[in-house]
This record gives sequence, structure tokens and C-alpha cells, in this order.
Amino acid sequence: MMPRSLLPIVSAFALTVALPCLSGHDEPEKTARSGEAIYQSFCATCHGTNLEGGKAQSLIKEVWQFGSQRYAMRDHVNFGIPTVGMPAFGAALSSEEVDNVIDYVVSKQGTKPSANPSVRREVPKEIDTELNTLVVEVLVSEGLNIPTGIEFVDDRRALITERPGGLRWLVDGKLDPRPIQGLPPTWYFRDAGMLDLALHPEYNDNGWIYIANSDPIGDSKDRKAPAMLQIIRGRVDGHNWVDQELIFSAPRENYTVSSIHFGTRILFDKEGYLYFSTGDKGVPENSQDLFSAQGKIHRLHDDGSIPKDNPFYNHPTRFKSIYTYGNRNPQGIDQHPETGEIWATEHGPMGGDELNVVRPGLNHGWPIATYGKNHDGTIISDKTEYPGVTPPIHYWVPSIATCPIAFVDSKLFPKWKNQLLLGALKYQEIRRLVIEDDQVVKEETLFQGYGRVRELKFGPDGSLYALTNNPDQLLRFRPKK
Repeated sequence: MMPRSLLPIVSAFALTVALPCLSGHDEPEKTARSGEAIYQSFCATCHGTNLEGGKAQSLIKEVWQFGSQRYAMRDHVNFGIPTVGMPAFGAALSSEEVDNVIDYVVSKQGTKPSANPSVRREVPKEIDTELNTLVVEVLVSEGLNIPTGIEFVDDRRALITERPGGLRWLVDGKLDPRPIQGLPPTWYFRDAGMLDLALHPEYNDNGWIYIANSDPIGDSKDRKAPAMLQIIRGRVDGHNWVDQELIFSAPRENYTVSSIHFGTRILFDKEGYLYFSTGDKGVPENSQDLFSAQGKIHRLHDDGSIPKDNPFYNHPTRFKSIYTYGNRNPQGIDQHPETGEIWATEHGPMGGDELNVVRPGLNHGWPIATYGKNHDGTIISDKTEYPGVTPPIHYWVPSIATCPIAFVDSKLFPKWKNQLLLGALKYQEIRRLVIEDDQVVKEETLFQGYGRVRELKFGPDGSLYALTNNPDQLLRFRPKK
């Protein structure tokens, strides 16, 4: 059921999508050019007549740094890769022609393109950035299984979540080989799994640890089992998960078998409120529906009760925890160290990654207004702005697959004070964003090409810690003295 206040918006969105199908006259279809003809016209000047390389790298390769998936290749042709100087060709090529040139390049490979190299790239010990020379240490390179979140318990220890359902101790920079036992079943498929964790603001007194995981109905190893995000809390006694309590869940009738767009990040703000994000689970309409928990950012008290000043506390929805809606797949969230405002990243489709400020009751627009397209090139909406929709602070086209964010409030990085660090999955990057008056005025790529950056966190020692996937590792960054 759709809340009455949203029906005009959604109806207009549906009409916008339908109108192109109702035009009275069809344009004559143009014959699509072959992949080879397109390559020689648009690509050969930089990549070589025979894909051997020249001004740009060779396209005969075993490892595809920017993604081997077809949708990633389509993004690159349509929108380019600005960080390496590749221009966009979407305006010059039809969707069929984009596919044709991809087919041509793939047909020339000796092996199927792979984004996962069989040999791990050696991480440099130092990297030069605009304001700092960074010392980089690989703390953990073996033993982690798709790490997703990290929280520091004290100066010596941290807890790390693993997407297949694990929770691990990190002690003195080394991974404890003994996993924590007694965790709830986790439905691990694609985006679903054990996703993030957070410590209670008074953890030293009460020991509460909050975890977001995908809760199944039935067998957690059954791909067809319905599942939904839940927030739980518990304590760790040695290597045992104990005292579990349920903080948030959806009714069982809302569980579905979709394994995409789960979100999720958890954050306690300085006032002790608990924020967590949910993805739309691949159903864009969920994001605009206030009777759905999906495609939202939620706000709770630490015990799971609803703050009375939540924007939809008096709305008939059962999900009175909703704080913002119109979100697609938020995978990063943090609090500004000075203003106290909550910021979040939005993982877009093909184009349309977003950076937003999280304010009560805002509609962030998905799927009514977006800068992205579907991965097959079709239009989601022809609107990037819409009445009642709050535009993003910043957006990325093409998508960089925005994930974690961390504001800099570390004495080790005074030159970066209050700036925002962002991790990107697609281009395997850590970026530095300079923000002035709620506008991103500068971006710098600090680190690139050594794994999909899944988590960023400043530790008690002031160093920046990063979890990556493909390969699974934990890195530490600090300024060179």
C-alpha cells in the first residue's frame, strides 16, 4: 500500500516512464555499426589498432582493474573513466553499439576477463598525496572472509564482521584464528550477509555490540529462503556471542528472497541515537513507500524504541523508525565532527552515486529523480530534480560504487581536519573530499587498485584503517614523520 501523500509523485513517475512509448511516430531505425568498426573509429587511437596499447593501456589483459562484469564495461564506454582520462562515448553510440564494441574487445582476449587477479598486487609501503606522504601497512592479508565492518574495542583489540556470517577478533594488529561462536544464522547470498557492527556509546560499561545481518526464514543456506535485514545486539564473552536481543526487524510477511541492495551501515551519533540504512532490495518502489522498511535510513533509541521526535512517529506506518526515504542502497554513514550532522553515501545504478546529508523526513528521490540509468542503458527517470525531493550534495557519473565514509577527526591528520574520506568499490579507491558550505569543492584520489574498499575507520591510535575485498585484507595508513 502506498501512503496517500506519495501517490501523485509515484503516478507522475510512472507517467514519465510511459510517455515515450506513446509517441505517434517512430524514427527510422539506424543500422548499428559493428564492434570492430566502432573500436577502430573511437578506441584505436589510444588503445592501439590491435588492442596492443599506446597512449592508453593495452586491452589484451588477464586482470581488468576496473571490473570485468558486463555492466561495468558498459559504464566505462558510456561514461568514461575520468580518473585515468578515458572519455565518455555514450552520446555517440547507441546501446546496441556499446554492446557490440564490448563483444569485440572481449572476443580478442586469450582468457575471460577477470577482476580478481590470481597474484595479489603488492601494496606500496608509501604513497605520496597532495598534503601527506602516507605510510601503508598490510596488517592482515590471510584469514579474513569478505570483511565488511570493523570497530575498535580498546587500544589493543577490534572486532571485524565477515559477510558469510563471521565475527573475528583483531588483537595487537593480528587476526585471532579462533572465530566467535554462537552467532545467529545469516543468509549469505550476493549483497546479503553479516554486514556491519557498532559499539554502544557506553560499551565500556555495558558491553553491547550491535550487528546488522540478513535473517532467514528457514535454512540459512537455502538460496530460496526469504530473508530480511535485522539489527541485533549482544555481548562477546571471550569467543562466544551471548545475551542476544532483537533491536529491529520487519514482519515475517515482508521477507523476500531478493539478495540485492541490503545496505547497510550502523552508526551511533554523539547523542546516543542509533542510525542504520536499508537498501530497496531491488524493488525501487519500496524506497517511496512509507509502509516498507526498505530504501530508508532509520533512527532508534539504543534499546530499539522509537524516538518521539522521529519525522513519521505519528504516521500510520508501523515503521516509525524511518528518518529519511527515497534511498536506493546506502552503504556509508558518518557524523560530521563539528556540525554533528549525519552524512551518507548512496550506491547508485549505472551512474548516480550520491552523497547526502541526513535530515529528518527528507525524500532523497529514488527512483523518481536520479542521475543514473539501468545497467542495460534504459531510463529509470528523466528527472534529476522533482518537487518534494532533496537533491544530493554531490553525485558521481559514472558510478564509482560509493561505500564507506569517514570524517577526519584525528590528530595525526591535521591537514585533513573535518574533510571526508570515501571508499569506492568499483575503482578500488580511497578519495579525499573537501567540503565547504555543503558542497564538495575538491576530490583527490589517495589510493587505488589494491582491493574493493569496503570499510574505513580511524583507530584509537589515530591511524586510518581500511578493509578491502578482492583481496580480503586490513590496511593501516598513517602520515610519514
